Amino acid sequence: MTCSSSTTFRPRPVPLALGLLAGLALAGLALAGPARADGAPDATAAIARARAAIAAGDGVTAEVTLREAESRGVPADATRAYLGKALLLEGNLDAAQDVLANGHFAPGTEGSGWRARGELAIAQGDLPAAGKAFDQALRIDARDPRLWVDIARLRFLGGEQAQAFDAARRAAQLGPQDPRALEMLGLMVRERHGLVPALAVFERGLALAPADKGLLAEYAATLGDAGRYREMLAATRALMKADPGNPRGYYLQAVLAARAGETDLARRLMLKTGTALRDSAGAILLNGVLEFRAGNINLAIEYLDRLVRMQPDNLRARDLLARALARDGDWEDLLRRFGGQAMKDGASPYLVALAARALEERGERARAAPLLERVVGAVQTPFSPMEARQPLGVLAISYADAPYAAGNAVPFIRSLLAAGDSDRALQAAIVLRNANPGSSDAQALVGDVRVASGDPAGAVADYRKAMAIRHSADLLARLVGALRASGQDAQADAAAAGYLAHEPRDIEAMRLLAAGDARAGRWNDASRLLAALAARSQGGPLSLAQRSAMALEEGDIPRATDLASLAYRAQPGSPFAARAYGQALKSGGDGGALPRDLLRQADAAGPLNRQTGK
Repeated sequence: MTCSSSTTFRPRPVPLALGLLAGLALAGLALAGPARADGAPDATAAIARARAAIAAGDGVTAEVTLREAESRGVPADATRAYLGKALLLEGNLDAAQDVLANGHFAPGTEGSGWRARGELAIAQGDLPAAGKAFDQALRIDARDPRLWVDIARLRFLGGEQAQAFDAARRAAQLGPQDPRALEMLGLMVRERHGLVPALAVFERGLALAPADKGLLAEYAATLGDAGRYREMLAATRALMKADPGNPRGYYLQAVLAARAGETDLARRLMLKTGTALRDSAGAILLNGVLEFRAGNINLAIEYLDRLVRMQPDNLRARDLLARALARDGDWEDLLRRFGGQAMKDGASPYLVALAARALEERGERARAAPLLERVVGAVQTPFSPMEARQPLGVLAISYADAPYAAGNAVPFIRSLLAAGDSDRALQAAIVLRNANPGSSDAQALVGDVRVASGDPAGAVADYRKAMAIRHSADLLARLVGALRASGQDAQADAAAAGYLAHEPRDIEAMRLLAAGDARAGRWNDASRLLAALAARSQGGPLSLAQRSAMALEEGDIPRATDLASLAYRAQPGSPFAARAYGQALKSGGDGGALPRDLLRQADAAGPLNRQTGK
């Protein structure tokens, strides 16, 4: 049995609890054990104390204990495995490399040593080396639950989500009371089945270890994502009580404060995290949003630009950066960065709206009009592949060298689609999927190619297989799009509703289901979902205008007028807000100049879809 991964497919870090200093709880103990009768130092006691410190996440105490033991004559081979792990906890990768790679592991410590080597390789980004190290550890002790936790993490980083879930389940079977095994199982359940099922796993772990930092952090984060903020606050307080000064605790409290609109408090809490989370995508995103809210647009742009560079396929980060550039009035930079993307099918309505506004600012109303039509009509556009950054011929050479490596296959497939060679693109995507059967990304890529080739019905099965491996909003959007494009509206609505049952606050699922309800004439259901979106400041003027149109359909003219008035006050220059407000006033019997002027303003922006404003 092997756990090494020869291919990686858009590796994503597992949000594991950080290895944090828990305080020198053992500082009052002697650093080395008593000498034996023959005068030689007793390594057993020193190693036991070091292992206890490691278990508490305290690499500093473990390192000091082991260094002192070595200075008293304990052989380096006896301490190597644990000293390497201690240095990893401290984040000192260079020192860990020196210790772990320059000697042997004493009998009885080999399993821990190979595990530490595997963890080091993961930290260095060398997943194949990590797999080989864990294979060695498996040969020594295949029933170590912590080893299976490490294997699950490796497999997830390598894009093997199905195999990662299996490894996490194996860890929990071998260590049913092990907090790390239950934490990893909870994380994998969250990925595969959603937030609500994962909460039950974390709760099982906390019933056994109520003060465990890792479980508390993941439980609090999952509660927050599920919208259960009171319980999240209680879990966060328990985390801070168990580990005062925990950066993850401050971060979670900042998330709560941000969601409550307490921007200044959230910023102060984020300052307390120091540099511990400086490379965390979630922390970078939160900092960007907070600085935007505080009016520090340049700082917001710096954070969001860094995140987009780290994760170029992160569409939410891209849209937020575009919004910050618009707020700064830098329309030229917005068009330079995102104008091309906004013109393509599949761009988010928000990005399209910003690009249209930028063109209007440049006086190019003719180019802006079709973009506004797409936004106001909420036009469903087909999948459009991302552009490849190298010529097809160059990519073909790399692909021929390693067709099973996602880093070679994905750009090659994109380039083939751009060249119109959908048959070869599909063949290459199937080859990659077959080489990575546990990867939801590889499964979804086949569906993407089918959609781009004009076969959305064929893509449905691929997207369903991908979602059976990993529960994510972007996969849901692709599945729903393929179902609708192939005339399966009822199945699309069922998919969105099923996802929302496990992810009750997911914005994308709300939008997709609201669109389906509106399409089917279920105005009350659609209005309820759009109200939830607007309450979270995610709908904006477009959402309010849509709700106004729905209220008119229901004959509720006062509510339609109120909603349209809110939309227009929020964005007076918005043509769809102007049309919604003008139509609501006109329907209410207002024959004055205001509704005529509003409708004239909307018409001046170009033809608008009558679904939003009649």
